[in-house]
Order: sequence, then C-alpha cells, then structure tokens
Amino acid sequence: MSDHFADRLLRWYDQHGRHALPWHQDRNAYRVWVSEIMLQQTQVTTVIPYFQAFMERFPTVRDLAEAPVDDVLGHWSGLGYYARARNLQKAAIQVVEDHDGEFPRDQEALEALPGIGRSTAAAIIAQAWNQRAVILDGNVKRVLARYHATPGWPGQTATLNALWQRAEDHTPDTRPRDYTQAIMDLGALVCTRSRPDCEHCPVSEGCMAYANGEIHLYPGRKPKKEKPEKTTWMVILEDHSGRILLERRPPSGIWGGLWSLPELDPAYGPDELQDACERQFGLDCSAPDLISGFRHTFSHYHLHIQPARLQVTPSSQARDMADHRWIHREEALELGLPAPIRSLLTTPEQATLL
Repeated sequence: MSDHFADRLLRWYDQHGRHALPWHQDRNAYRVWVSEIMLQQTQVTTVIPYFQAFMERFPTVRDLAEAPVDDVLGHWSGLGYYARARNLQKAAIQVVEDHDGEFPRDQEALEALPGIGRSTAAAIIAQAWNQRAVILDGNVKRVLARYHATPGWPGQTATLNALWQRAEDHTPDTRPRDYTQAIMDLGALVCTRSRPDCEHCPVSEGCMAYANGEIHLYPGRKPKKEKPEKTTWMVILEDHSGRILLERRPPSGIWGGLWSLPELDPAYGPDELQDACERQFGLDCSAPDLISGFRHTFSHYHLHIQPARLQVTPSSQARDMADHRWIHREEALELGLPAPIRSLLTTPEQATLL
C-alpha cells in the first residue's frame, strides 16, 4: 500500500535532507557502522570531526581490529560513553575473525556483534546496502510518537513496542536508504526536542500531536529520579622530570579502560593527602596545592571532583603497580582520557588555587 507519510517525507528529503555527510562518501558497511555508533546520544556536528580523524587513523575494519586499545580510546576521547569505543573494537575483531573482514548482511548476525542493537543493525543494512530495514533511534521515536500521539515514555516496553510497529508500518520497500536518512533528518532538523518547526514539517498535515496542539506532550518524559551525589579526590602527582602518574581504570564501569588520575578517598582531609599518597603509592610528596573543584555529571550520578597537585620528591621511589604509568603531559594527551581529566591536564594553571 502507498504510505503518504513516507511519500511526503521522501519528497522533503530530496529538497532539504542531508546528502553529503562524511559517512555518505565512499559509503560502505564499516564507515556506516562507525558513524552510527558515534551518533548514539551525540550530535552530528560533534561527530563529524571525530569521524574524519577516526577514518584517517583506522580506514578499514582490520586497521581498527589490530590497533592498540589506547589508540582507539585516544581517538574517542571527548565523545563520552566510552563503552561504545571498547565494543567497537571488540566487534571489529569479531568481524575480522568470524566473517573474514566482511560485515554480515543479516540483521540477526549484525545484532550478535558487540554494541550493535536492533536499530543500529537496521541502519547499517539500509544505509550500506540500500535494503529495507526498520530503524527506531531517538529522532525516529520522537517523530513517530508525535505523529501518532503515542502515549508513554519510549523506555517503557508497551510504548516502545507500539513505536516499533509504527516504524514497521511506515518503512517503504523502495528507497530504504533515503527513507531512513530522511526520518532521522526530520527529527534532527525539524521535529526537534524543543521548539519544533511544525510550520515547515512535511508530515504536519497528518500529525495528531500537532492537530491537537499537544506537541509538548510527546514523547512522554522519563520518570524523574534524583541523581545521587558522589565526591572524590583526584591527585596530580608530578615527579622531578615533569612526568605525572596515570592509572588505567577497570575495563567496565565509568570511563572503563581509560587512563585517568589516581583517586583518593574523599574522607581524607587536605592535610592527610601526603600521608595517603605514601601509603597508597609509596611516594614521598610535597604539601598539596588544592585546585578548584568541579562537578561532572554522568547518566546516573553527579561526581564532585576535588583535584590536588603534589610534587614527588626526587629521592622517592614509586613501588611497582599494575595499570599505572608515569608519563609526560604531552604524551598523556595522546591517550584515551576522560574529557574532564584532559581539560584538567591541559589547563591546570587556569584553575584557581584554594
């Protein structure tokens, strides 16, 4: 059957859609896949320079599979949600080892790769091979929830299932590549989260939320939950040659696998930091300079970071510790670092000492 929603959307896309994004050039499954992972919870304008640098360093899936993990994380540093980068390399290794370096064209096989869910697999199929596949990313959820006035938060199973069915109903057999890009573009450019441009929307005529003057009600909001507050000391330990001590975080959890500054128990007072560093790292240090603290927000809690800078005495011998590394700042900035740690190491002198 003819779907007026898809027809109107494709006509709009031909005139107003985005046709020259970097991953549209030299299009293949690898480039599409990397772009789709980067675009999860990240704006296109932010992704473009990261994608270009990533492709320059890892032009093929084999290059990514064989790269040192620090190199991969270093090229992801600043994009956030670092599990995406770790899964990206795990999936690249699996594609090389299990599929001879070629991405499978089957949805189920794609979903079996680390970090690839139902919608991402469908986007790869549609965008790389122009085959019909049904996507439902954040932009598409918003468009369809408004168009059909679908109640509820999309994180709830009943609401999500209803939106998947709507997505299935609207996805055409013809021009699947253009349709999937078109509906993503509509959500990103017109049917935006706040201040949607309904007057210029190609499907406003059939939009139930627009007809009822209830655009602001859809999609339903996630039930609000207060985020807990946590606090930590982060210490910049610098030796006589200007090297700083970094520690690699555990592979899972916040900033998993990235290099970061050592942390100390927030229960320590400022005058206890010297002793704490000696006990924890075997280092004899100067009195700390306390740098202005700041708050970093994760998806499920707020972290109050209190940085302190301590000089390590020349005679001090650090005990051997796994997952720790003495490194000059310039080299450290080449590693995968969390954005707030990178900022702290780049401009520490701009922070006001307490």
